[in-house]
Amino acid sequence: MNFSTNWIRGRMLDGRVGSTVYIIFVLTIVNVILISYRFLIESNQTFTELFVNLWIYAVIFLILYVPVSILIGRWHVDTQLKVENVLKVYEEPIPAKMFRIILDIQTGIATKSEIEKIRKMIVEIEKT
Repeated sequence: MNFSTNWIRGRMLDGRVGSTVYIIFVLTIVNVILISYRFLIESNQTFTELFVNLWIYAVIFLILYVPVSILIGRWHVDTQLKVENVLKVYEEPIPAKMFRIILDIQTGIATKSEIEKIRKMIVEIEKT
């Protein structure tokens, strides 16, 4: 691949990450605030008196939402992310094959053709 193709692909990746991680994230929060205000607050007289307008509701919502999301995110990183990463290793055949060949080489089990095959595969991976 030449420089311009890599540059274009890099900008496409940047755009997808910026869109999904940041823009859609903000739009989703705004959407939740608007929908919950419309169906929860406006339809209930008690809540309408408590939250006089949308801005007050949005500020209180965000004050509660941000710490809760941080706590849930911390829990996810500390517990679930490890599990997800372990499961991803079981789903990837190439690293498993490479580790097996390395072990076979160290124990003297691997044949020269297996070693050459894995060498070619690593060279192909390095080219991308």
